[in-house]
Amino acid sequence: MLSDKARPIVQNTLPVVADHIAEIANRFYAHMFAEHPEFQDGMFNRGNQAEGSQPKALAGSVAVFATRLLSHPPRIPERLLTRIAHKHASLGIRPDQYDIVREHLMWAIGDVLGDAVTPDVAAAWDEVYWLMAYALIHQERGLYSARGVTPDRVWRQWRVAAKEWETDDVVSFVMRRVDDRPVKTSLPGQYVTLLATMPDGVRQPRQYSLTRADDGEHRYFAVKRVHGGGRPDGEVSNLLHDSVKVGDELTMSVPYGDVVLDDSGRPVVFASAGIGVTPMAGMLSHLVAAGSHLHVTMLHADAAESTFPLRAQIVDDLARLPKSALYVWYEQDQRTDLPVTGVFSGAMNLDQADLPEGAVHYLCGPLPFLQSIRSALIDRGVPPRDIQYEVFGPDLWQADAD
Repeated sequence: MLSDKARPIVQNTLPVVADHIAEIANRFYAHMFAEHPEFQDGMFNRGNQAEGSQPKALAGSVAVFATRLLSHPPRIPERLLTRIAHKHASLGIRPDQYDIVREHLMWAIGDVLGDAVTPDVAAAWDEVYWLMAYALIHQERGLYSARGVTPDRVWRQWRVAAKEWETDDVVSFVMRRVDDRPVKTSLPGQYVTLLATMPDGVRQPRQYSLTRADDGEHRYFAVKRVHGGGRPDGEVSNLLHDSVKVGDELTMSVPYGDVVLDDSGRPVVFASAGIGVTPMAGMLSHLVAAGSHLHVTMLHADAAESTFPLRAQIVDDLARLPKSALYVWYEQDQRTDLPVTGVFSGAMNLDQADLPEGAVHYLCGPLPFLQSIRSALIDRGVPPRDIQYEVFGPDLWQADAD
């Protein structure tokens, strides 16, 4: 909780800080990278930096955290912090790095707001920062401990055992540990961070959802080629598609991720669009491996059946689940060869599917898709706590379901 001295200062200055938080975030990153260029190697996604999504996500998380400190003093936004902590743990973030972030963030606040940042204002926002930082450090310490690793030991060397094309733009990777040691288990829905060395020698991190249940020897993930559409193409996805071959070695983290399959025994609804199907495929695979008898409903939207990633695996897994249904929505071509419960044209419409009562819902796809489906579920009376969503990249939405 904020101190009695800091609370009114944060309350009075939050509007002006919020109005300038995007500029503060941009100045912060530029200043920090100038002083610590090593942070750009293996820690930050420079594609997200270039398009501005990373600074926007930082700005949003700080604003949400400060607002919650004022509006709900006994509580902090656990879901927001948990999501950030898992991402940090997958990158091997260390506690001492928070001091560096604090130095450059406070510099940016003063640089943007000028004389408005009195010593008392600076002290109050320093208090906000450390409340957030210590909450994250505490969670990350627990995540490292649960995996039996330290921040510098989250990484492992893996060899590409197979590379399988799913669609024209999606390829699946089957990875095997280089040292043949047993593979640490993952929770259904989690991801790994991959460190790819780019042609200029800089390592770039990317998170990829695991698409199959653990077998003790392999990791499975799928990568969609990112076409820039007027902007630069995705450098890591294109490298993995075009240059990485069977037998090559890659560096990957142990699994992390806060969107994991609920074990309460309730019905499950998966709703995905495009490559957002990957965490759903991983959770389905885990259900099959566990011999589940849950009622499982799979909803997927895509351009056409030919662009539906992992469809053969998903159909095979659903066939092994005695209480399952598959609904698909295609924008370009409604034809299907899959054994579906329903096929429709256009955008996903929940009114066209028979959804079980009391289910836990998992969403993954582009941000407009997530917002639309979550709103539709809430309109149908689904409690926000029963809707989990995964965002690929910085979370620019941060829907509060605490």
